[in-house]
Amino acid sequence: MRRRGFIKAIASSSVAWPLAVLGQQPAKLPTVGFFCQSTRSAASEWVAAFVQRLRELGWIENRTVAIDYRWVEGREERFAEVADEFVRLKVDVIVTSGTPAVLASKQATSVIPIIFATAGDPVRNNLVASLAQPGGNVTGLSLQMGDLAGKRLELLREVVPGLHRVAIMANVGNPFSVLELGEVQAAAGTLGLELVTLEIRHAQDIVPAFEALKGRSEALYVCTDGLINTNRIRINILAVGARLPTMHGSRDYVEAGGLMSYGVNFPNMFRRAAEYVDKILRGTRFGSRQVDNEIELGRLFDGDVGRLRVNLKTARTLGLTIPQSLLATADEVIE
Repeated sequence: MRRRGFIKAIASSSVAWPLAVLGQQPAKLPTVGFFCQSTRSAASEWVAAFVQRLRELGWIENRTVAIDYRWVEGREERFAEVADEFVRLKVDVIVTSGTPAVLASKQATSVIPIIFATAGDPVRNNLVASLAQPGGNVTGLSLQMGDLAGKRLELLREVVPGLHRVAIMANVGNPFSVLELGEVQAAAGTLGLELVTLEIRHAQDIVPAFEALKGRSEALYVCTDGLINTNRIRINILAVGARLPTMHGSRDYVEAGGLMSYGVNFPNMFRRAAEYVDKILRGTRFGSRQVDNEIELGRLFDGDVGRLRVNLKTARTLGLTIPQSLLATADEVIE
């Protein structure tokens, strides 16, 4: 009887032990909803910078923090879908970039903190109430494009002798692209340049825009945007085919065959966004679910702006000679 009782006890414990272990669920990691308006490949450098800075601050992906990625690929209908999904998943903070993504996130939640690594003019685009007192659950880093638009046009004039007509391609479904379009129009007027506007809203609008442009421009200014970023290779191929030198706002466009870019250091902006996340997860920001600091609007540091990249291979294909004075000031030259 003793032997039977012992065996019965062992059998009972062998059943109970796995059930007890199964009941011990690991603690849920704090979760960042990372919401990118372009593609995984296009944003790879930004993601790497963000994750590396988090690691430096003690947040190691899949060990001390979870990062849930979503890629919108420039599709306007996906913005609200992703924002709503993050709310259902109850992420601890949403990190995104670009005005449409921030607006969609803000509409989806007034509770979850929203950090934008980049966004254009948050006040004029109704992301925040003011720079000094943003209020609500949105904060981050902003791009001030007015001066950059003029500088980009000046650089195009240096590269294209006798430049008179410039086309600008913008996704008019993006409120910030509309603002940038206005800045470029004002700068073009000051510089005595004629501007031809190419308005797009969807990927299928790109080819017809180029077809309508034939013979009407000597260069192309491309507004940085999720839709355009997703289609940057196709845009640059079409531009080269049309013999149009291009000016962009981000390095990855030049890597994809664009002629030049001048603008902010996007990876550095995502590094700084990681610092916001660190403060939120440690409870030193948004303690009352309200932004308690000024937005870093207009505070673009030396590491953030003035980055000129030139693609010499594209220049040779277009038959252009880049002035040595310009190459000497370039941050990067792609052979």
